[in-house]
Amino acid sequence: MIQKINAIQSDLKTQLQQTKNQADLESARVAFLGKKGFITELMQSLKDMSLEEKKEFGPKLQALKQEAEALINQHKETLIKQEAATAQQRQQNFDVTASLPSAHVGHLHPYTQIIEEIETIFLSMGYEVWDGPEFESDFYNFTALNIPKDHPARDMYDTFWTNKENHVLRTHTSNVQIRTMQNTKPPLAGIATGRTYRHEAVDASHDFMFMQCEGMMIDKGVTVAHLFAAAQTFLKTLFNKKELDIRIRPGFFPFVEPGFEIDMRCVFCKSGCSVCKKSTWIEVFPGGMIHPNVLKAGGINPEEYTGFAFGFGLTRLAMLRYGIDDIRLFHSGKIKFLEQF
Repeated sequence: MIQKINAIQSDLKTQLQQTKNQADLESARVAFLGKKGFITELMQSLKDMSLEEKKEFGPKLQALKQEAEALINQHKETLIKQEAATAQQRQQNFDVTASLPSAHVGHLHPYTQIIEEIETIFLSMGYEVWDGPEFESDFYNFTALNIPKDHPARDMYDTFWTNKENHVLRTHTSNVQIRTMQNTKPPLAGIATGRTYRHEAVDASHDFMFMQCEGMMIDKGVTVAHLFAAAQTFLKTLFNKKELDIRIRPGFFPFVEPGFEIDMRCVFCKSGCSVCKKSTWIEVFPGGMIHPNVLKAGGINPEEYTGFAFGFGLTRLAMLRYGIDDIRLFHSGKIKFLEQF
């Protein structure tokens, strides 16, 4: 019996020295102190011994059990400290540049890409970037832009009216014009990009929600020449063309007078293609001199200041820029489409 006790003590110490983690330690505990463990079976053998043997070996087996429990608990505390120290060291030496082969690759939506590009171009020209609400009052969306309730120009817009009286989903980003003029004194120059809404049938070239860009400049002595120069500089930079012809045609917009349609020479062909409808010209940049009534609505004296405003379909420019032939793809969520950008 003494030899068995000594052998178990030696084996336990040897196994504990080889234990490197909590799982191994639990296996050692079960092997020696479990229901069928070495020490447990040895203690169960006492029932078959004589009274004298029980008096002699009983205390020694109890001492063996207590020693085994103490050694296992002590080793457990040592392992916990070692694991905590290892975790702390890993945290301190964490490499934030380590690659993650299983990580999914993401990128910016084509809308986000072209908006950032457009804003960068205008910022380089000295413009600011403005923002305004998409849920707008009739006053800012129409009336202040020289489109009163009985004006026939309202028929140009298929408007989403809401349950809140005299409030709409904005039909253009021009609402930012009035809000900016009311809160900022001239001189001022800036653009506003964002979503606009019109109740239209959806097809390859029309959608009920699309992106627009609105811009304006107001100061003393601003003329149409400044508008044409701004349009040409922007378009040349966006399409990376050193030379780009623009064409000016008269156009009607109630918030500008005079109004113009600014076309650019097709960047995809020289003799006509499907994009320019065989004309070699693409309509991209309507604008004009801000109407005096609009300046007054914005709290600016039209006798002292003049300005130009323009607004273009940012979605249309994105389609031209990236060669996209269906406007519905922008909101389709199709991975095959988005992966191209």
